[in-house]
Amino acid sequence: MRAEPPGPRHEWLDAAAGPVVRPYTLTGGRVRAAKGFDLVAFVLAAPGADPAGQRGLQPEHRRLVECARRPAAVADLAADLDLAVGVVRVLLGDLLARGLVAVHQPPAAGAPDNDILKAVVSGLRAL
Repeated sequence: MRAEPPGPRHEWLDAAAGPVVRPYTLTGGRVRAAKGFDLVAFVLAAPGADPAGQRGLQPEHRRLVECARRPAAVADLAADLDLAVGVVRVLLGDLLARGLVAVHQPPAAGAPDNDILKAVVSGLRAL
């Protein structure tokens, strides 16, 4: 007969994943950041940013600041933290409001002209 491991047992503990926390718990029920972040926007921690001295930050906030010590895209940060992009965007909004990170959006000038797109479609149809 095998003995139960010591300590309390919880239904929300998963042997493979560890404690399972719902995304809305991390964001306090918020689903949108105060400011929109593009997936390829680069995030950089502010010089001298110390999330340990800030009250009300979660461990995920602190991990985001640590990962952003070097420039990283929003999508990469989500992958590094194994969190949904929407959750990372909300958490980055919190950090941006506190001045702990800076976000550099990509330039929007790369969109092609409608006339060029129409010419490409016409050329493809001609094939």
